[in-house]
Amino acid sequence: MKTIIAGTCLAGALALPGLVHARPVVLTTQLQNYGGNGAYLAFYLTDAAGKYQKTLWVAGSKVKYYKHMSDWARGSGLNPREFDGLSGASVGSGKTLKITVDVADTLIDAGYEIRVDSAVEDGRDNPADARAALTKQGGGKPVKGRGYIKSFTYDL
Repeated sequence: MKTIIAGTCLAGALALPGLVHARPVVLTTQLQNYGGNGAYLAFYLTDAAGKYQKTLWVAGSKVKYYKHMSDWARGSGLNPREFDGLSGASVGSGKTLKITVDVADTLIDAGYEIRVDSAVEDGRDNPADARAALTKQGGGKPVKGRGYIKSFTYDL
């Protein structure tokens, strides 16, 4: 019995790295020249049905403003475990944010989408300001935003 358990554990340990292999993905977001305070941005993944799956990054450090990124806030439940260690400063008008995140290989070309919600204090909130299908072919192709985001690009 011990031999079977040991063998099963060894097989699982050898197979697991192949199942959870992730690759670095560079997210580049150029903001419009809108004037005003820095923008809060939430980068997250949705599945083929548009349902929230995972937070990739949050730009903006004051948690009290996170609720204004409504689609992300609703999907993540604003649960700190969803964004702990995945945040940085807000992004100024006309500036570019470039970050690198890890994305599991199994999510690429599998119907997932990267979405970016944006919000600015005393300004409009923009759920899904930018959205891009997570595909090998979509890498490097800029997507136009609908609000504060001028363009969004990801590179695999």
